[in-house]
Amino acid sequence: MNATSCPLMPEWHIAHWFNTDGPLRVADLRGQVVLIHAFQMLCPGCVIHAIPQARKAHELYGDQGVAVIGLHTVFEHHDAMQPHALQAFIHEYGLRFPVGVDAASADGQPVPRTMARLGLRGTPTTLVLDKQGRLRLNHFGHVDDLPLGTILGRLQAEATPETG
Repeated sequence: MNATSCPLMPEWHIAHWFNTDGPLRVADLRGQVVLIHAFQMLCPGCVIHAIPQARKAHELYGDQGVAVIGLHTVFEHHDAMQPHALQAFIHEYGLRFPVGVDAASADGQPVPRTMARLGLRGTPTTLVLDKQGRLRLNHFGHVDDLPLGTILGRLQAEATPETG
């Protein structure tokens, strides 16, 4: 699939943001490469792999045009993973990048809105957007650091879209 055939990332539905002064929109991140880690704080794969990887990517690339975003997308154990618990988790794990809480479904289903809209299969899921906001990677499960770094570097090297 070439870059121009990749779909634009739709707007997410976020109920609450942490580590940002105000709400973030996908459209506001255009012009940057965006790494989104969809996670749940009670997911072992997220805690062992995705959270440390997102934190490392933010430390290494955060000031180089890569926006790292956490998407806390809870589809099970809803009572245990409330925003106050997530706030403690963010503090304990030293997360400095923005983290959004995926909004609950409008019809009472267990899968939250952004997760359903994107057709995510579970957590951890790694999403990478290019500078135009096109979804260039949607990977369920762990992505090794080296291939992820290669993707981020390749997308950073692509031309920045013209504005205006």
